[in-house]
Amino acid sequence: MERKTAAHYARYPQDVARARRIAEHLLSHEVTLPNGYRLGVEAFQSLGILLGGSEGSHRLHFLLEDAFVPTPAGPALSDAFQEEVQGLLSYASHPLYALVHESIYGQDERPTAWSAERVRAEFPQFDAAKALAGDGPLPLTGETVHPWTFDRDPALRPLRETAELLAARTDWTPLYDPARLAVNEVPVAAAVYHDDLYVDTAHSLQTARAVRGLRTWVTDEFEHDGVRAGGPRVLDRLLALTRDEV
Repeated sequence: MERKTAAHYARYPQDVARARRIAEHLLSHEVTLPNGYRLGVEAFQSLGILLGGSEGSHRLHFLLEDAFVPTPAGPALSDAFQEEVQGLLSYASHPLYALVHESIYGQDERPTAWSAERVRAEFPQFDAAKALAGDGPLPLTGETVHPWTFDRDPALRPLRETAELLAARTDWTPLYDPARLAVNEVPVAAAVYHDDLYVDTAHSLQTARAVRGLRTWVTDEFEHDGVRAGGPRVLDRLLALTRDEV
């Protein structure tokens, strides 16, 4: 996230001041979006999820560009900004995505215990208040689910108790059988996006090496949305790999 955020601010340096201004506004104002979503600084930071797509940096830039409108009471976040933000942050159309986002990786009788929340606490540079106390850019985050996600999003509030139960669950079974994968005989290929925001490249390659016969295509031509942005090229390359044509 640090690398992607730095690249975005390098592309659009004017967004440094814009993001800071929005964050400062959220620290001093209670903002509730039209759908009832309570927009806080952490939620605003999580719009960095856009940076994992091929057009995400441009989309984030245009979102920040006209965030404020003048009102008799002073600058306020515009209706257009609020409408787009609630569409990006709300899980109303896919609540299970938030609910099982971490639990699908649960195994070895260990609780997930709000993993993203715990790991974020290890990186104080992502604390918005500390960043705003200085003159540096606002750090962004992305594709993580936190306890506050279930408090701020009205679509998720009824699922908060369920989310806590899943985070505390310890009766997970192993996800994979490494020994079976090591003797795989099925032709298989995988695209590894070299600068993928959501899937760590080193982890992907480590996994690939554990599967016998798996061939990888490592590329920085696409972001995580390679199939969406360039489906024919990606799929043709992977099929060619499985057929030993490249």
